[in-house]
Amino acid sequence: MESAWKPAPAASRSTRSRVDGRSQLSRAARRRAWLACGVSLSVAILACARSDSPAPGGIGSGGEAEFVSATAEPILPTAPPPATLEPTATPMPPSLEPIASPTFPPTPTQGVQSSSENILYRVQPGDVLRSVAVRFGVVPADILQPDGDRPADNALLSPGQILFIPRRLGSTGPAEQLLPDSELVYSPHAIDFDISGFVEAQGGFLSEYQEIVSKRARTGAEVVALAARDHSVNPRVLLALLEYHSGWVSQPGRPVGDAFNFPLGHLAPETQGLYRQLTWLANELGTGYYGWRAGTLTELTFPDSSLVRLAPELNAGTVALQYYFSLRSSGRTWAEAVSPTGFIETYWRLFGDPFDYTHPLYEVGIQQPELILPFIKGRIWAFTGGPHGAWERESAWAALDFAPSSLEPGCTESDDWVLAAAAGLVVRRGNGVVVLDLDADGEEQTGWNLLYLHVGGDVLVQEGQLVEQGDLIGNPSCEGGIATGTHVHLARKYNGEWILADGPLPFTLSGWVAHAGSKPYQGALIKGDLVVYACTCASQETNISR
Repeated sequence: MESAWKPAPAASRSTRSRVDGRSQLSRAARRRAWLACGVSLSVAILACARSDSPAPGGIGSGGEAEFVSATAEPILPTAPPPATLEPTATPMPPSLEPIASPTFPPTPTQGVQSSSENILYRVQPGDVLRSVAVRFGVVPADILQPDGDRPADNALLSPGQILFIPRRLGSTGPAEQLLPDSELVYSPHAIDFDISGFVEAQGGFLSEYQEIVSKRARTGAEVVALAARDHSVNPRVLLALLEYHSGWVSQPGRPVGDAFNFPLGHLAPETQGLYRQLTWLANELGTGYYGWRAGTLTELTFPDSSLVRLAPELNAGTVALQYYFSLRSSGRTWAEAVSPTGFIETYWRLFGDPFDYTHPLYEVGIQQPELILPFIKGRIWAFTGGPHGAWERESAWAALDFAPSSLEPGCTESDDWVLAAAAGLVVRRGNGVVVLDLDADGEEQTGWNLLYLHVGGDVLVQEGQLVEQGDLIGNPSCEGGIATGTHVHLARKYNGEWILADGPLPFTLSGWVAHAGSKPYQGALIKGDLVVYACTCASQETNISR
Protein backbone atom coordinates (compact mmCIF):
# COMPACT_ATOMS: atom_id res chain seq x y z
CA MET A 1 0.00 0.00 0.00
CA GLU A 2 1.41 3.37 -0.97
CA SER A 3 2.24 5.44 2.11
CA ALA A 4 2.66 8.94 0.75
CA TRP A 5 0.75 10.96 3.31
CA LYS A 6 0.10 14.12 1.29
CA PRO A 7 -2.90 15.91 2.86
CA ALA A 8 -5.97 16.24 0.67
CA PRO A 9 -8.17 19.33 0.34
CA ALA A 10 -10.59 19.73 3.23
CA ALA A 11 -13.68 19.76 1.04
CA SER A 12 -13.34 16.13 0.06
CA ARG A 13 -14.43 14.47 3.30
CA SER A 14 -15.19 14.88 7.00
CA THR A 15 -13.01 13.34 9.70
CA ARG A 16 -15.36 10.50 10.55
CA SER A 17 -17.49 8.57 8.10
CA ARG A 18 -20.41 7.93 10.43
CA VAL A 19 -23.16 5.98 8.75
CA ASP A 20 -26.35 7.59 7.58
CA GLY A 21 -29.69 5.96 7.12
CA ARG A 22 -31.63 8.31 9.37
CA SER A 23 -35.40 8.17 9.32
CA GLN A 24 -37.99 10.42 10.89
CA LEU A 25 -40.97 9.83 13.14
CA SER A 26 -44.28 9.69 11.39
CA ARG A 27 -46.71 12.34 12.64
CA ALA A 28 -48.86 9.77 14.38
CA ALA A 29 -45.93 7.99 16.01
CA ARG A 30 -44.40 11.29 17.12
CA ARG A 31 -47.72 12.39 18.63
CA ARG A 32 -48.04 9.09 20.51
CA ALA A 33 -44.48 9.39 21.84
CA TRP A 34 -45.06 12.90 23.15
CA LEU A 35 -48.44 12.12 24.66
CA ALA A 36 -47.03 9.11 26.43
CA CYS A 37 -44.62 11.38 28.27
CA GLY A 38 -47.48 12.87 30.24
CA VAL A 39 -49.22 9.69 31.41
CA SER A 40 -48.69 7.53 34.49
CA LEU A 41 -45.25 6.19 33.61
CA SER A 42 -42.54 8.83 33.55
CA VAL A 43 -38.79 8.61 33.84
CA ALA A 44 -36.78 10.72 36.25
CA ILE A 45 -35.12 13.11 33.83
CA LEU A 46 -34.95 16.83 33.22
CA ALA A 47 -36.94 16.87 30.02
CA CYS A 48 -39.19 14.55 28.10
CA ALA A 49 -38.15 14.68 24.48
CA ARG A 50 -36.87 12.46 21.73
CA SER A 51 -33.70 14.16 20.62
CA ASP A 52 -30.42 13.46 18.87
CA SER A 53 -28.36 14.08 21.98
CA PRO A 54 -28.94 14.11 25.72
CA ALA A 55 -29.31 17.12 27.96
CA PRO A 56 -26.06 18.98 28.78
CA GLY A 57 -23.64 16.61 30.44
CA GLY A 58 -25.40 13.60 29.06
CA ILE A 59 -27.63 11.18 30.89
CA GLY A 60 -25.26 8.42 31.87
CA SER A 61 -22.26 9.95 30.16
CA GLY A 62 -20.09 9.11 33.14
CA GLY A 63 -17.65 11.93 33.69
CA GLU A 64 -15.12 12.33 36.45
CA ALA A 65 -16.69 9.97 38.96
CA GLU A 66 -15.37 10.36 42.46
CA PHE A 67 -13.35 7.55 43.98
CA VAL A 68 -14.43 7.36 47.62
CA SER A 69 -13.79 4.45 49.96
CA ALA A 70 -17.10 3.00 51.06
CA THR A 71 -16.95 2.32 54.82
CA ALA A 72 -20.62 2.40 55.85
CA GLU A 73 -22.31 -0.91 56.60
CA PRO A 74 -24.83 -1.87 53.89
CA ILE A 75 -28.50 -1.70 54.80
CA LEU A 76 -30.25 -4.86 53.71
CA PRO A 77 -33.78 -4.52 52.33
CA THR A 78 -36.58 -6.21 54.22
CA ALA A 79 -38.15 -7.36 50.95
CA PRO A 80 -37.86 -6.53 47.24
CA PRO A 81 -40.41 -4.06 45.86
CA PRO A 82 -43.62 -5.62 44.57
CA ALA A 83 -43.52 -6.73 40.97
CA THR A 84 -45.86 -5.34 38.38
CA LEU A 85 -47.32 -7.27 35.50
CA GLU A 86 -44.81 -7.75 32.70
CA PRO A 87 -45.84 -5.57 29.76
CA THR A 88 -45.94 -6.73 26.19
CA ALA A 89 -43.00 -5.33 24.27
CA THR A 90 -43.99 -2.72 21.76
CA PRO A 91 -43.83 -3.77 18.10
CA MET A 92 -41.54 -1.60 16.02
CA PRO A 93 -43.30 1.63 14.98
CA PRO A 94 -43.26 2.39 11.27
CA SER A 95 -40.75 5.22 11.50
CA LEU A 96 -38.64 6.16 14.53
CA GLU A 97 -35.04 7.07 15.30
CA PRO A 98 -32.73 5.08 13.05
CA ILE A 99 -30.67 2.05 13.86
CA ALA A 100 -27.32 2.60 12.19
CA SER A 101 -26.21 0.32 9.39
CA PRO A 102 -23.07 0.55 7.26
CA THR A 103 -23.05 1.83 3.72
CA PHE A 104 -20.43 0.50 1.30
CA PRO A 105 -18.22 1.72 -0.07
CA PRO A 106 -17.62 4.65 2.31
CA THR A 107 -18.02 8.25 1.20
CA PRO A 108 -15.68 8.87 -1.75
CA THR A 109 -12.21 9.99 -0.77
CA GLN A 110 -9.54 11.58 -2.87
CA GLY A 111 -7.37 8.85 -4.29
CA VAL A 112 -9.95 6.06 -4.51
CA GLN A 113 -9.31 4.20 -7.73
CA SER A 114 -10.26 1.08 -9.65
CA SER A 115 -7.61 -1.64 -9.85
CA SER A 116 -7.37 -5.36 -10.52
CA GLU A 117 -4.45 -5.70 -8.10
CA ASN A 118 -5.08 -7.52 -4.81
CA ILE A 119 -3.47 -6.76 -1.45
CA LEU A 120 -2.63 -9.62 0.90
CA TYR A 121 -3.89 -8.67 4.36
CA ARG A 122 -3.32 -10.67 7.54
CA VAL A 123 -6.24 -10.39 9.97
CA GLN A 124 -5.52 -8.66 13.27
CA PRO A 125 -7.27 -9.49 16.57
CA GLY A 126 -10.57 -7.63 16.76
CA ASP A 127 -11.04 -7.37 12.98
CA VAL A 128 -14.43 -7.92 11.39
CA LEU A 129 -15.14 -8.06 7.67
CA ARG A 130 -17.28 -4.94 7.72
CA SER A 131 -14.67 -2.65 9.30
CA VAL A 132 -11.84 -4.10 7.20
CA ALA A 133 -13.86 -3.36 4.06
CA VAL A 134 -14.49 0.23 5.16
CA ARG A 135 -10.80 0.79 5.83
CA PHE A 136 -9.78 -0.51 2.39
CA GLY A 137 -12.57 1.34 0.55
CA VAL A 138 -14.28 -1.81 -0.75
CA VAL A 139 -17.46 -3.76 -0.05
CA PRO A 140 -17.29 -6.98 1.99
CA ALA A 141 -18.19 -9.07 -1.06
CA ASP A 142 -14.99 -7.84 -2.77
CA ILE A 143 -12.81 -9.51 -0.12
CA LEU A 144 -11.62 -13.03 -0.94
CA GLN A 145 -10.98 -15.56 1.83
CA PRO A 146 -9.12 -18.62 0.52
CA ASP A 147 -9.31 -20.51 3.82
CA GLY A 148 -12.68 -21.31 5.35
CA ASP A 149 -16.30 -20.29 4.87
CA ARG A 150 -17.26 -16.67 4.56
CA PRO A 151 -18.21 -15.27 8.01
CA ALA A 152 -20.93 -12.73 8.69
CA ASP A 153 -19.91 -9.15 7.97
CA ASN A 154 -19.85 -8.26 11.68
CA ALA A 155 -18.37 -11.51 13.06
CA LEU A 156 -14.88 -11.62 14.52
CA LEU A 157 -12.30 -12.94 12.07
CA SER A 158 -9.62 -15.40 13.11
CA PRO A 159 -6.32 -13.60 13.84
CA GLY A 160 -3.68 -14.44 11.26
CA GLN A 161 -6.24 -15.37 8.58
CA ILE A 162 -5.24 -14.25 5.08
CA LEU A 163 -7.56 -12.00 3.06
CA PHE A 164 -7.15 -10.84 -0.55
CA ILE A 165 -8.48 -7.31 -0.94
CA PRO A 166 -8.65 -5.27 -4.16
CA ARG A 167 -6.46 -2.19 -4.17
CA ARG A 168 -8.83 0.78 -4.29
CA LEU A 169 -7.06 3.53 -2.33
CA GLY A 170 -4.40 5.83 -3.62
CA SER A 171 -2.24 7.91 -1.30
CA THR A 172 -2.57 7.10 2.40
CA GLY A 173 -0.79 8.09 5.60
CA PRO A 174 2.12 6.30 7.30
CA ALA A 175 1.59 2.56 7.61
CA GLU A 176 4.15 1.72 10.35
CA GLN A 177 2.58 0.09 13.39
CA LEU A 178 3.96 1.85 16.45
CA LEU A 179 2.00 0.47 19.39
CA PRO A 180 0.14 -2.82 19.93
CA ASP A 181 -3.51 -2.57 20.90
CA SER A 182 -2.81 -4.13 24.30
CA GLU A 183 -0.43 -1.28 25.11
CA LEU A 184 -3.07 1.36 24.43
CA VAL A 185 -5.75 -0.12 26.70
CA TYR A 186 -5.28 -1.12 30.34
CA SER A 187 -4.63 -4.74 29.44
CA PRO A 188 -3.38 -7.75 31.46
CA HIS A 189 0.26 -6.91 30.69
CA ALA A 190 -0.09 -3.63 32.61
CA ILE A 191 -1.38 -5.19 35.86
CA ASP A 192 2.05 -5.63 37.44
CA PHE A 193 3.41 -2.26 36.34
CA ASP A 194 4.36 -0.34 39.51
CA ILE A 195 3.34 3.22 38.63
CA SER A 196 4.49 4.75 41.93
CA GLY A 197 7.81 2.91 41.91
CA PHE A 198 8.51 3.91 38.31
CA VAL A 199 7.67 7.58 38.89
CA GLU A 200 9.80 7.71 42.03
CA ALA A 201 12.76 6.10 40.25
CA GLN A 202 12.60 8.62 37.40
CA GLY A 203 12.94 11.51 39.85
CA GLY A 204 11.09 14.06 37.76
CA PHE A 205 8.62 16.72 38.87
CA LEU A 206 5.79 14.18 38.70
CA SER A 207 7.29 12.46 41.77
CA GLU A 208 6.80 15.68 43.77
CA TYR A 209 3.44 16.70 42.33
CA GLN A 210 0.20 16.58 44.30
CA GLU A 211 -3.35 17.37 43.23
CA ILE A 212 -6.74 17.21 44.91
CA VAL A 213 -8.99 14.90 42.90
CA SER A 214 -12.43 13.91 44.18
CA LYS A 215 -11.82 15.78 47.45
CA ARG A 216 -8.62 13.91 48.23
CA ALA A 217 -4.96 14.85 47.90
CA ARG A 218 -3.16 12.51 45.53
CA THR A 219 0.43 12.12 44.39
CA GLY A 220 1.32 12.46 40.74
CA ALA A 221 1.57 8.68 40.41
CA GLU A 222 -1.86 8.27 42.01
CA VAL A 223 -3.37 10.76 39.56
CA VAL A 224 -1.92 8.78 36.63
CA ALA A 225 -3.21 5.52 38.13
CA LEU A 226 -6.68 6.98 38.63
CA ALA A 227 -6.92 8.27 35.05
CA ALA A 228 -5.63 4.96 33.67
CA ARG A 229 -8.16 2.92 35.66
CA ASP A 230 -11.16 5.20 35.05
CA HIS A 231 -10.68 5.35 31.28
CA SER A 232 -9.02 1.93 30.91
CA VAL A 233 -6.00 3.44 29.15
CA ASN A 234 -2.55 1.95 29.66
CA PRO A 235 -0.57 3.95 32.28
CA ARG A 236 2.67 3.48 30.34
CA VAL A 237 1.18 5.35 27.38
CA LEU A 238 -0.08 8.15 29.63
CA LEU A 239 3.36 8.51 31.24
CA ALA A 240 5.19 8.42 27.90
CA LEU A 241 2.98 11.14 26.40
CA LEU A 242 3.35 13.25 29.55
CA GLU A 243 7.13 12.94 29.25
CA TYR A 244 7.06 13.65 25.51
CA HIS A 245 5.12 16.89 25.93
CA SER A 246 6.48 18.30 29.18
CA GLY A 247 9.32 16.19 30.60
CA TRP A 248 7.40 15.87 33.88
CA VAL A 249 8.44 12.23 34.32
CA SER A 250 12.23 12.65 34.17
CA GLN A 251 12.96 16.37 34.63
CA PRO A 252 13.06 17.76 38.19
CA GLY A 253 11.98 21.26 39.14
CA ARG A 254 8.53 22.83 39.20
CA PRO A 255 7.35 24.07 35.79
CA VAL A 256 5.87 27.55 35.62
CA GLY A 257 2.78 29.01 33.98
CA ASP A 258 1.04 26.90 31.37
CA ALA A 259 3.70 24.20 31.67
CA PHE A 260 2.45 23.61 35.23
CA ASN A 261 -1.30 24.03 34.71
CA PHE A 262 -1.49 22.29 31.33
CA PRO A 263 1.30 19.68 31.23
CA LEU A 264 0.05 18.13 27.97
CA GLY A 265 -0.19 21.53 26.29
CA HIS A 266 -3.99 21.45 25.84
CA LEU A 267 -4.86 24.98 26.99
CA ALA A 268 -8.62 24.67 27.45
CA PRO A 269 -9.61 26.20 30.84
CA GLU A 270 -11.78 23.20 31.72
CA THR A 271 -8.77 20.86 31.44
CA GLN A 272 -6.51 22.59 33.95
CA GLY A 273 -4.57 20.22 36.20
CA LEU A 274 -2.97 16.85 35.57
CA TYR A 275 -6.06 14.69 36.05
CA ARG A 276 -8.17 16.77 33.66
CA GLN A 277 -5.33 16.86 31.13
CA LEU A 278 -5.05 13.07 31.29
CA THR A 279 -8.84 12.76 31.02
CA TRP A 280 -8.80 14.81 27.83
CA LEU A 281 -5.87 12.73 26.51
CA ALA A 282 -7.59 9.42 27.29
CA ASN A 283 -10.75 10.52 25.50
CA GLU A 284 -8.91 11.56 22.36
CA LEU A 285 -6.87 8.35 22.28
CA GLY A 286 -10.13 6.44 22.69
CA THR A 287 -11.76 8.32 19.83
CA GLY A 288 -9.04 7.08 17.49
CA TYR A 289 -8.85 3.57 18.93
CA TYR A 290 -12.56 2.75 19.01
CA GLY A 291 -13.31 4.67 15.82
CA TRP A 292 -10.86 2.35 14.02
CA ARG A 293 -12.37 -0.70 15.72
CA ALA A 294 -15.87 0.29 14.61
CA GLY A 295 -14.87 1.32 11.08
CA THR A 296 -16.19 4.86 11.63
CA LEU A 297 -12.81 6.61 11.44
CA THR A 298 -10.97 6.32 8.13
CA GLU A 299 -9.19 9.66 7.77
CA LEU A 300 -7.80 12.56 9.75
CA THR A 301 -8.59 16.25 9.57
CA PHE A 302 -5.75 18.52 10.67
CA PRO A 303 -5.81 22.01 12.26
CA ASP A 304 -5.02 23.52 8.86
CA SER A 305 -8.09 21.68 7.43
CA SER A 306 -6.01 19.32 5.30
CA LEU A 307 -6.91 15.62 5.21
CA VAL A 308 -5.11 12.31 5.09
CA ARG A 309 -6.55 8.86 4.55
CA LEU A 310 -5.43 6.38 7.22
CA ALA A 311 -3.40 3.45 5.93
CA PRO A 312 -5.82 0.49 6.06
CA GLU A 313 -3.27 -2.00 7.44
CA LEU A 314 -2.78 -0.03 10.67
CA ASN A 315 -3.90 -1.35 14.05
CA ALA A 316 -6.16 0.43 16.53
CA GLY A 317 -3.35 1.33 18.95
CA THR A 318 -1.36 3.11 16.23
CA VAL A 319 -4.44 4.88 14.88
CA ALA A 320 -5.10 6.19 18.40
CA LEU A 321 -1.70 7.91 18.34
CA GLN A 322 -2.08 9.21 14.77
CA TYR A 323 -5.52 10.64 15.58
CA TYR A 324 -4.33 12.25 18.82
CA PHE A 325 -1.37 13.98 17.18
CA SER A 326 -3.57 15.14 14.26
CA LEU A 327 -5.43 17.34 16.75
CA ARG A 328 -2.23 19.22 17.55
CA SER A 329 -0.28 19.64 14.32
CA SER A 330 -0.26 19.25 10.55
CA GLY A 331 2.12 18.28 7.79
CA ARG A 332 5.74 17.58 8.64
CA THR A 333 5.30 18.20 12.38
CA TRP A 334 2.55 15.56 12.58
CA ALA A 335 4.52 13.14 10.38
CA GLU A 336 7.53 13.45 12.65
CA ALA A 337 5.45 12.89 15.80
CA VAL A 338 4.00 9.62 14.43
CA SER A 339 7.25 8.38 12.88
CA PRO A 340 9.54 5.77 14.48
CA THR A 341 11.77 8.64 15.67
CA GLY A 342 8.92 10.70 17.13
CA PHE A 343 6.84 10.05 20.23
CA ILE A 344 7.50 6.32 20.17
CA GLU A 345 11.20 7.01 20.72
CA THR A 346 10.28 8.55 24.09
CA TYR A 347 8.26 5.44 24.89
CA TRP A 348 11.25 3.23 24.02
CA ARG A 349 13.52 5.29 26.29
CA LEU A 350 11.17 4.82 29.25
CA PHE A 351 9.83 1.29 28.75
CA GLY A 352 11.61 -0.46 25.88
CA ASP A 353 9.95 -2.12 22.90
CA PRO A 354 6.15 -1.74 23.20
CA PHE A 355 5.60 -4.96 21.27
CA ASP A 356 7.24 -6.84 24.15
CA TYR A 357 3.96 -6.12 26.00
CA THR A 358 1.68 -7.55 23.32
CA HIS A 359 -1.23 -9.50 24.74
CA PRO A 360 -4.02 -10.98 22.59
CA LEU A 361 -7.14 -9.04 23.54
CA TYR A 362 -9.56 -11.28 21.61
CA GLU A 363 -9.19 -15.04 21.98
CA VAL A 364 -10.59 -17.33 19.31
CA GLY A 365 -14.18 -18.24 20.13
CA ILE A 366 -14.74 -15.41 22.61
CA GLN A 367 -18.40 -14.86 23.52
CA GLN A 368 -20.22 -12.63 25.95
CA PRO A 369 -21.37 -14.47 29.09
CA GLU A 370 -25.12 -14.73 29.65
CA LEU A 371 -26.35 -11.42 31.08
CA ILE A 372 -29.76 -10.38 32.37
CA LEU A 373 -31.37 -6.95 32.39
CA PRO A 374 -30.12 -5.27 35.59
CA PHE A 375 -33.46 -4.90 37.38
CA ILE A 376 -36.06 -7.05 39.14
CA LYS A 377 -38.22 -9.30 37.01
CA GLY A 378 -41.66 -7.82 36.37
CA ARG A 379 -40.66 -4.21 37.07
CA ILE A 380 -41.15 -1.78 34.16
CA TRP A 381 -38.09 0.33 33.41
CA ALA A 382 -37.30 2.62 30.49
CA PHE A 383 -34.45 2.20 28.02
CA THR A 384 -33.17 5.77 28.16
CA GLY A 385 -29.79 5.51 26.46
CA GLY A 386 -28.65 3.46 23.50
CA PRO A 387 -24.94 2.82 22.84
CA HIS A 388 -22.86 5.75 24.10
CA GLY A 389 -19.64 6.55 25.93
CA ALA A 390 -18.47 3.98 28.46
CA TRP A 391 -16.90 6.44 30.90
CA GLU A 392 -16.85 10.04 29.73
CA ARG A 393 -17.82 11.58 26.40
CA GLU A 394 -18.29 9.30 23.44
CA SER A 395 -15.02 7.65 22.46
CA ALA A 396 -16.25 4.07 23.03
CA TRP A 397 -19.97 3.45 22.46
CA ALA A 398 -20.00 0.64 25.01
CA ALA A 399 -22.69 1.67 27.52
CA LEU A 400 -26.47 1.44 27.84
CA ASP A 401 -28.75 3.37 30.23
CA PHE A 402 -31.90 2.24 32.04
CA ALA A 403 -34.18 4.28 34.31
CA PRO A 404 -36.83 3.08 36.77
CA SER A 405 -40.45 4.22 36.67
CA SER A 406 -41.08 7.41 38.62
CA LEU A 407 -43.71 10.10 38.98
CA GLU A 408 -41.08 12.76 39.69
CA PRO A 409 -38.55 14.10 37.19
CA GLY A 410 -34.86 14.65 37.81
CA CYS A 411 -32.59 13.08 40.41
CA THR A 412 -34.95 11.46 42.90
CA GLU A 413 -34.60 8.58 45.34
CA SER A 414 -35.75 5.26 43.95
CA ASP A 415 -37.11 2.16 45.68
CA ASP A 416 -36.11 0.02 42.70
CA TRP A 417 -33.01 -2.13 42.74
CA VAL A 418 -30.07 -2.59 40.41
CA LEU A 419 -29.16 -6.26 40.01
CA ALA A 420 -26.03 -8.18 39.15
CA ALA A 421 -26.38 -8.99 35.45
CA ALA A 422 -24.02 -11.95 36.00
CA ALA A 423 -22.21 -13.67 38.81
CA GLY A 424 -18.85 -12.16 39.73
CA LEU A 425 -16.53 -10.57 42.25
CA VAL A 426 -16.93 -6.92 43.28
CA VAL A 427 -13.49 -5.47 42.51
CA ARG A 428 -14.39 -1.80 42.86
CA ARG A 429 -16.95 0.14 44.77
CA GLY A 430 -16.82 3.92 44.95
CA ASN A 431 -19.10 6.91 44.71
CA GLY A 432 -21.74 5.61 42.31
CA VAL A 433 -19.42 2.99 40.80
CA VAL A 434 -19.57 -0.79 41.12
CA VAL A 435 -17.37 -3.06 38.98
CA LEU A 436 -18.05 -6.80 38.73
CA ASP A 437 -15.19 -9.07 37.67
CA LEU A 438 -16.91 -12.01 36.00
CA ASP A 439 -13.92 -14.36 36.09
CA ALA A 440 -13.45 -13.51 39.80
CA ASP A 441 -9.65 -13.32 39.58
CA GLY A 442 -9.67 -9.93 41.31
CA GLU A 443 -8.23 -8.04 38.33
CA GLU A 444 -10.22 -5.43 36.43
CA GLN A 445 -7.82 -5.71 33.48
CA THR A 446 -8.48 -9.39 32.69
CA GLY A 447 -11.46 -11.18 31.22
CA TRP A 448 -15.02 -9.85 31.31
CA ASN A 449 -15.91 -6.97 33.64
CA LEU A 450 -19.15 -5.02 34.06
CA LEU A 451 -19.07 -1.34 35.03
CA TYR A 452 -22.13 0.05 36.81
CA LEU A 453 -22.35 3.81 37.25
CA HIS A 454 -24.89 5.83 39.29
CA VAL A 455 -25.48 3.11 41.87
CA GLY A 456 -26.48 4.88 45.07
CA GLY A 457 -28.88 4.73 47.97
CA ASP A 458 -28.49 1.48 49.86
CA VAL A 459 -25.42 0.03 48.16
CA LEU A 460 -25.44 -3.58 49.33
CA VAL A 461 -22.12 -4.88 48.06
CA GLN A 462 -18.58 -4.50 49.33
CA GLU A 463 -15.26 -4.86 47.52
CA GLY A 464 -14.14 -8.47 47.59
CA GLN A 465 -17.70 -9.82 47.78
CA LEU A 466 -18.90 -12.58 45.47
CA VAL A 467 -22.37 -12.06 44.03
CA GLU A 468 -24.68 -14.31 42.06
CA GLN A 469 -26.63 -13.33 38.95
CA GLY A 470 -29.73 -11.45 40.09
CA ASP A 471 -28.36 -10.38 43.49
CA LEU A 472 -29.27 -6.87 44.62
CA ILE A 473 -26.43 -4.33 44.22
CA GLY A 474 -27.99 -0.97 45.12
CA ASN A 475 -30.48 1.66 44.02
CA PRO A 476 -30.37 3.61 40.74
CA SER A 477 -29.42 7.24 41.35
CA CYS A 478 -27.51 10.23 40.01
CA GLU A 479 -24.56 9.50 42.27
CA GLY A 480 -21.14 9.63 40.69
CA GLY A 481 -20.22 11.34 37.45
CA ILE A 482 -22.65 13.39 35.39
CA ALA A 483 -26.36 12.63 35.37
CA THR A 484 -29.56 14.60 34.87
CA GLY A 485 -31.90 11.92 36.18
CA THR A 486 -32.05 8.75 38.25
CA HIS A 487 -30.85 5.78 36.22
CA VAL A 488 -28.13 3.14 35.91
CA HIS A 489 -25.36 3.10 33.31
CA LEU A 490 -23.93 -0.30 32.32
CA ALA A 491 -20.85 -1.05 30.19
CA ARG A 492 -18.62 -4.06 29.43
CA LYS A 493 -14.86 -4.51 29.28
CA TYR A 494 -12.81 -7.47 28.13
CA ASN A 495 -9.06 -7.65 28.82
CA GLY A 496 -9.16 -3.92 29.48
CA GLU A 497 -10.85 -2.93 26.21
CA TRP A 498 -14.32 -1.39 26.28
CA ILE A 499 -16.53 -3.69 24.21
CA LEU A 500 -18.70 -1.76 21.78
CA ALA A 501 -22.39 -2.33 22.47
CA ASP A 502 -23.18 -2.81 18.78
CA GLY A 503 -20.20 -4.76 17.52
CA PRO A 504 -18.99 -8.30 16.91
CA LEU A 505 -19.75 -9.14 20.56
CA PRO A 506 -23.24 -7.63 20.81
CA PHE A 507 -24.50 -6.40 24.16
CA THR A 508 -27.23 -8.95 24.93
CA LEU A 509 -29.35 -8.68 28.10
CA SER A 510 -32.12 -11.23 28.77
CA GLY A 511 -32.18 -11.96 25.03
CA TRP A 512 -32.46 -8.27 24.03
CA VAL A 513 -29.66 -7.27 21.64
CA ALA A 514 -28.38 -3.68 21.52
CA HIS A 515 -28.20 -1.80 18.21
CA ALA A 516 -26.64 1.64 17.85
CA GLY A 517 -28.27 4.70 16.37
CA SER A 518 -26.55 7.18 14.11
CA LYS A 519 -25.70 9.30 17.16
CA PRO A 520 -24.85 8.43 20.78
CA TYR A 521 -27.80 7.57 23.04
CA GLN A 522 -29.97 6.62 20.05
CA GLY A 523 -30.60 3.02 19.05
CA ALA A 524 -32.74 0.12 20.16
CA LEU A 525 -32.92 -3.22 21.92
CA ILE A 526 -34.28 -5.98 19.68
CA LYS A 527 -35.60 -9.40 20.68
CA GLY A 528 -37.02 -11.37 17.78
CA ASP A 529 -39.57 -9.13 16.06
CA LEU A 530 -39.94 -6.85 19.12
CA VAL A 531 -38.16 -3.53 19.40
CA VAL A 532 -37.67 -1.15 22.33
CA TYR A 533 -36.31 2.24 21.32
CA ALA A 534 -33.94 4.35 23.41
CA CYS A 535 -35.33 7.73 24.44
CA THR A 536 -35.00 10.08 27.40
CA CYS A 537 -38.77 10.36 27.47
CA ALA A 538 -41.15 7.76 28.88
CA SER A 539 -42.95 6.90 25.70
CA GLN A 540 -44.37 3.41 25.36
CA GLU A 541 -41.61 2.53 22.89
CA THR A 542 -39.00 2.71 25.72
CA ASN A 543 -40.76 0.38 28.18
CA ILE A 544 -38.89 -2.82 28.96
CA SER A 545 -38.99 -5.54 31.59
CA ARG A 546 -37.60 -9.01 32.19
